[in-house]
Amino acid sequence: MQLSAFALPLAVASLASSSSVPTEYLFSNPPVEAQSGFNIPSIHESAVQARRILHLQGIATFSTVFPSPSTLETRPKDVAHTPIGLMEYYALCAPSPYNPTFIGITIATTSKNAAAGSNVTLSLRYHLPSDPPQPPADPWAYIPANLPRFSLIGYIERLSEEEAKWQNVTGCFFDKHPDSEIWAPGSDVHDAWWGRLVVREVYFFGGFGDRARIGWIPVEVWQNVTLEEVEEYRLVGEKGYRRSGINPGPAVLGDEARYPVEAEL
Repeated sequence: MQLSAFALPLAVASLASSSSVPTEYLFSNPPVEAQSGFNIPSIHESAVQARRILHLQGIATFSTVFPSPSTLETRPKDVAHTPIGLMEYYALCAPSPYNPTFIGITIATTSKNAAAGSNVTLSLRYHLPSDPPQPPADPWAYIPANLPRFSLIGYIERLSEEEAKWQNVTGCFFDKHPDSEIWAPGSDVHDAWWGRLVVREVYFFGGFGDRARIGWIPVEVWQNVTLEEVEEYRLVGEKGYRRSGINPGPAVLGDEARYPVEAEL
């Protein structure tokens, strides 16, 4: 069933009135000084949530920005400096599973834009399992707008053949995406190479702001999440889920000051 443009706001308003959620915090966190009355996960737990989503999935949107008008390819002139997002396969391979590995195709738009100097953003959202348990008492629990999503911002690092070999990138990637063997490096379909998105910034939108963190996660927190934490954590909708399911870990000195919660969507 689809809701019309007029029915949707009414439905949201009705849902809000049926719960005790302060609607001013749907898409923002309460001010830091007022958060004592809210159960907002720590920055560390939010990083674990994002790493768990990255671990569970293997397809994301990679966004880049078109460079200035170029004679190297045929494209509309007015797309210069405009972002474009395209689907990419990725896998989490050693030695840095927090930096997703992917197949670079030289003629692909993502690769060409990155080669021209564009940063790369990987965007991903959490998809509920196909058979989630009955939703908890919280009526917002399974609403897509209240499920976590995030973006990883960084640059592409091209791996040498030697690096790819000793890190067993081929085996790691084919375990996740066996169909990718068709266009992987070494095939005769395209000029392809192994690449890695080196994450420099992490933006996390965990859900509605009265119960989830919204804002930047320090990259050192992102990197220091352990594989054990990722494998043990359970997101809403997964069997075994429980609210605030991990030890939040040691605080990062000054991270609230350096990475304040967002005030706007």
